[in-house]
Amino acid sequence: MSSAAEQEAVPEAEREDRAEGAARSVHPAAVLNGRRRPVPPVPVWPGAPTPLGARFRAGPDGAAGTNFALWAGGAEAVELCLFDGQGAGSRETRIPLTELTHEIWHGFVPGVLPGQRYGYRVHGRWDPWTGARWNPAKLLLDPYARAVDGDFGLPAEVYGHVRDWPQQHVADTVRDERDSAPYVPKGVVVHDDDDWADDHRPKTPWADSVIYEVHVRGFTKLHPDIPERLRGTYAGLAHPAAVEHLVRLGVTAVELLPVHQFAHEDHLLERGLRNYWGYNSIGYFAPHAAYASSGTAGQQVGEFKRMVRALHAAGIEVILDVVYNHTAEAGELGPTLSLKGIDNRGFYRLQPDARRYADYTGCGNTLHVVQPQVLRLITDSLRYWVTEMGVDGFRFDLAAALARSMHDVDMLSPFLAVIAQDPVLRRVKLIAEPWDVGAGGYQVGAFPPLWAEWNDRYRNAVRDFWHHALPDVREMGYRLSGSSDLYSWGGRRPYASVNYVTAHDGFTLRDLVSYDRKHNEANGEGNRDGTDDNRSWNCGAEGDSGDERIRALRRRQQRNLLTTLLLSTGVPMLVAGDEMGRTQRGNNNAYCQDNETSWLDWSLLREPGWRVLSDLTSRLIALRHRHPVLRRRAFFSGRSHSADGLRDLAWFTPRGAEMTEADWYAPAATLGMYLSGRDIPGRDGRGAPVLDDSFLIVLHAGERPVEFVLPGPPWAEHYEVLVDTSREEQAQAPGVTHRADGPITVPERSVLLLKVTG
Repeated sequence: MSSAAEQEAVPEAEREDRAEGAARSVHPAAVLNGRRRPVPPVPVWPGAPTPLGARFRAGPDGAAGTNFALWAGGAEAVELCLFDGQGAGSRETRIPLTELTHEIWHGFVPGVLPGQRYGYRVHGRWDPWTGARWNPAKLLLDPYARAVDGDFGLPAEVYGHVRDWPQQHVADTVRDERDSAPYVPKGVVVHDDDDWADDHRPKTPWADSVIYEVHVRGFTKLHPDIPERLRGTYAGLAHPAAVEHLVRLGVTAVELLPVHQFAHEDHLLERGLRNYWGYNSIGYFAPHAAYASSGTAGQQVGEFKRMVRALHAAGIEVILDVVYNHTAEAGELGPTLSLKGIDNRGFYRLQPDARRYADYTGCGNTLHVVQPQVLRLITDSLRYWVTEMGVDGFRFDLAAALARSMHDVDMLSPFLAVIAQDPVLRRVKLIAEPWDVGAGGYQVGAFPPLWAEWNDRYRNAVRDFWHHALPDVREMGYRLSGSSDLYSWGGRRPYASVNYVTAHDGFTLRDLVSYDRKHNEANGEGNRDGTDDNRSWNCGAEGDSGDERIRALRRRQQRNLLTTLLLSTGVPMLVAGDEMGRTQRGNNNAYCQDNETSWLDWSLLREPGWRVLSDLTSRLIALRHRHPVLRRRAFFSGRSHSADGLRDLAWFTPRGAEMTEADWYAPAATLGMYLSGRDIPGRDGRGAPVLDDSFLIVLHAGERPVEFVLPGPPWAEHYEVLVDTSREEQAQAPGVTHRADGPITVPERSVLLLKVTG
């Protein structure tokens, strides 16, 4: 129980709750296996407090074994639990770890080899009113486990408190004494002997990157050319058929939705659903076991590494979407799986009453990143995935939550400071989702140099322009040219902006032009989940339509959105399947749809209407790769650097005149953007100036054609049309040339890309 001083500080109503919970601290049906099992005579040597986790190695006399080390601040005792066999027949051997160094419990156990399944039981006080939630009846996953065997089913036994206690307002204070070991996965000892000497990281410069957001399972689950036993796995993504599609598109990096070991929420399991996206992490070092084809007794580690090698060999980087802001243990009414039972107060942000959790994530808890042990956990995990698993960067889910100091978001926070000086992490790609759900959590444009950011202002502006919903074109001008208003400070570059029109969270590209509202009924939440701010347009009918005019308009709008994205300055991010017309049938929050709703339908590529969309995507990415003016490493100046007055960037109205201040503030459906290839900052690898072609991009969102006067000298003498999104066939350039100073007809709702030819 807590001290007298702590009791005095608790409000009377909560003291009554505490008394009620303490009086009923054992579930009526709960007994811890009748009695404590005797400790078998297993030898355990002192071992070492570092590195944390389970590391197979040779002991002091050369004997093979495993060193176990667990940080458990405030704990009174720690038992290492080894398991032989699986399921109900598994035999548990408990070994007390008696060595304690700087709050790290450790020991070396000779004879423990790779493949051994294990967990921990941590002893300490049960006093939820002060944040203490130790419960040795609960088997805990090692936070540093390199592999995890088994799945989280979340029955009542895995909760540290009595989940079904009649008085729910005090349920989290009543300790559950039932053993959770039969119901939870175990960590697996892994042999780290992999040699990366034959791996060659692509090291694609930021400005040259094209990111492809992909789900390991969903990308390959229905692929007809991948063997069935490999579909939905790391090996499936490494298969030549999967890699060939990525290479044909021309993307330079895959951004994998979470592959850290994660758990399914109990409310989903009750409805017969599962967490598909994976934003519910519980093991920050372990590849999610369900994505392995080769086994889950450590084989998933090698399979993941082979996938990375295969992608690297094709010139494709691997970026992980990581969730360090919260864990699958949720709030005070959530399960006890790992950190909550190791040191609840040391790992999680708690509210002033200490019983409940500070929740800046909307998921029940928030990791307390200010604490040294939490910083160590996160940075050790990140370094592990770079140095031992071969990945090339990370996208941080709800990164603003990681940047909070005690309460507010702080760009000088310990987390950002540690990353900035780390010799391994500061060299990889770092992408922030620059917001969380707490007060002051929206931080787009605020992250420091080294970081790129998901730019939702780009997404909103482009969607609104093509829906013809912008009051003027100022916002669109900034977003097309690299968002200098957000990122031109502190040495940041245009590639700090990760531009996207769609992401996993929201409508697919096809659904964006097919639905005015979300249709999430299949999620079982009464269509209340998912955003209502979709900025979408169904083109005249909700959902599938047999009207060919509507279908053609939708295909054109998708071409417009993709073309805008891939011609914009910044780093484009595509979502897997958008290039082939994937649909979720209006579900804009398919996080729990592990089925055909979310999986890629590869048969779409056999349909001419969608194949040409894929061809256009490939053509546009190839254009980016060929032309440095489309992937600039510095912001435009808008100033003339030559006697003829030609500037690196200029904007034009349909009259062929440069835009004035008044034009920027006026409603407009048409925008001309001139990019000069003569004035690109920087030099190539040999010190020579970077020169390129010049281009005129005309975006027209109006519902009727418009006459556009092509700018004459010094801008150009002639223009050649390279892309015209009004055309269905996009396998090659139209090849039409126009004289400058004359009008051309820009079809309704279309983009023209014109190259200056003289």
